[in-house]
Amino acid sequence: MEEVWKYFGNIDIYLFDQIQKGRFNPGMKILDAGCGSGRNLIYFMREGYTVYGVDNIPFAIDEIKRLISKNHFDVPESNFTLENVEQMSFADETFDVVISSAVLHFAENESHFYAMMDEMWRVLKKGGVLFARLGSDNGIEKYVKSLGDGKFILPEGAKWFLVNEMMIYELANRLNAKFLEPLKTTNVENKRCMATLVWAKN
Repeated sequence: MEEVWKYFGNIDIYLFDQIQKGRFNPGMKILDAGCGSGRNLIYFMREGYTVYGVDNIPFAIDEIKRLISKNHFDVPESNFTLENVEQMSFADETFDVVISSAVLHFAENESHFYAMMDEMWRVLKKGGVLFARLGSDNGIEKYVKSLGDGKFILPEGAKWFLVNEMMIYELANRLNAKFLEPLKTTNVENKRCMATLVWAKN
């Protein structure tokens, strides 16, 4: 188990599932939109993928650069930049894979959420894969309190932007996205729910 952890790091278990299913290959160009300190990228950097990341927190970008240096990964540190997900500097259809893990529920409102989704879709190539994990109200509707404009107070007090099933299907239809996996939502003791999206760009 320790060797698995060293090889994959603290990767999102649902992203690990996609790796196990053979969804990705080393020829792919990957963007982690809201990369944090790089916990979901260790495997990809170790395996020689072309990896990029953006985050709007300077400390996060510094941390991922330290991760690259410490592990001697053959990835240019310049691939990781201080940017907002809703306004990235990449050209259209640059990436084969876009990862968004635990980022979208920090949207300020509906406009911000859709701006981030549209921007990630813009930089994704046709046939490319979007993997997203985000907060949802599916199954915990009676436990959350609406603040308006898509924001809710969770039982533990956090204020998140939450999607619902109708929003997800309407967005997929608007983007002409193909579901590569059924919509899955994980309920954590009615304290929060996380939806997993695995979409292909038609």
